[in-house]
Amino acid sequence: MESLSSTDAVDDGKAADLSVRSTESFKAVDAVAWDACAGAGNPFVSHRFLLALEESGCATAQTGWAPSPILLETRVGKLAAAAPAYLKTHSYGEYVFDHGWAGAFEHAGGRYYPKLQVSSPFTPAPGPRLLAPAGPERNAQLRALVTGITATAERYSASSAHVTFCAEDEWGLLGDAGYLLRTAEQFHWVNDTYDSFEDFLAALASRKRKAIRKERRTAVAGGAITFRTLEGPQITENDWDAFFEFYMDTGRRKWGTPYLNRTFFQLIGDRMADDIVLVLADHGGTPIAGALNFKGGGVLYGRYWGTSSAQSALHFEVCYYQAIDYAIRHGLARVEAGAQGQHKLARGYLPVRTYSAHWIADPGFRAVLAEWLERERHHVDVEIGELSAHGPFRNTGRK
Repeated sequence: MESLSSTDAVDDGKAADLSVRSTESFKAVDAVAWDACAGAGNPFVSHRFLLALEESGCATAQTGWAPSPILLETRVGKLAAAAPAYLKTHSYGEYVFDHGWAGAFEHAGGRYYPKLQVSSPFTPAPGPRLLAPAGPERNAQLRALVTGITATAERYSASSAHVTFCAEDEWGLLGDAGYLLRTAEQFHWVNDTYDSFEDFLAALASRKRKAIRKERRTAVAGGAITFRTLEGPQITENDWDAFFEFYMDTGRRKWGTPYLNRTFFQLIGDRMADDIVLVLADHGGTPIAGALNFKGGGVLYGRYWGTSSAQSALHFEVCYYQAIDYAIRHGLARVEAGAQGQHKLARGYLPVRTYSAHWIADPGFRAVLAEWLERERHHVDVEIGELSAHGPFRNTGRK
């Protein structure tokens, strides 16, 4: 795609020497320069993660995720800011649902696809989406980047641009630029400087504490099931093969066709070993379940899970309690266990807001969505307030 001129992409005087362009592949972007913008805190916007999705064939034009990374560059070609963007022909794999928007717009005679998606594919993990290094010029660079995202959507004749699971400060910046604002909720576990899993349990109400202990006893099936927490080179090809079978089985049962393939897991296992924590459950020396976690910036991100067993409470142990135990032992600030799931509340995971922002080209459709999103944000606020009031913790001040 041709570069957008600085006058098209930038209207902030402090960033007048910057221009925006989009490429068709993360292969065309210098990895060191990209990661200097992304920082080291979030693995899902790292160049190696995004490139693995592309090179494995999971996020490509053929799967409806055409890579279109947006680059804000100085006059001499130095990368000043970037956004992981995709031109999309469907709304799957995003976890901020707009299928209803697409249906309504097309029913009224519009064309919803293609749309421009700024996100980490298949990854409902909040984090930065507008990437720029810290420094005095950062705000001007991010404003220029937002202008460039909108201009890129217009150049593609996209109906809309969507920045999903962004950071709260980015959400505000996007709102200032005229994007419609949306919220949702997830459940995160917060480490209140616990010394051990038992210390965490002591902070819970008695009924919740007893329920978790019972689930943990159930999950081990009288000691027949044991657990391994593996990192980096500890994870063998056999471990990856076992986990992939679990992932595929669960994916087929839940949504038909899993988004990720074995090549993707091979690539991240090779390139991101230090960012990965794999929990496996074994029965008689044979793996029967697994959960893949990523870590970065003091956070453990629970991402993919699967099992070949119907053992009761195994999901809670492998995905939630093993993650909490790991976070406590390694001094991590929190565990983010992915999208949805009010059942997590009883297990110590508290409701938090997630943020997305949406540029809509059609003014009439935009007005309708603005009114609908205002009601939705209010509903999310009310629900988070009610859930927080019925949290699992005792009145100890620890949460």
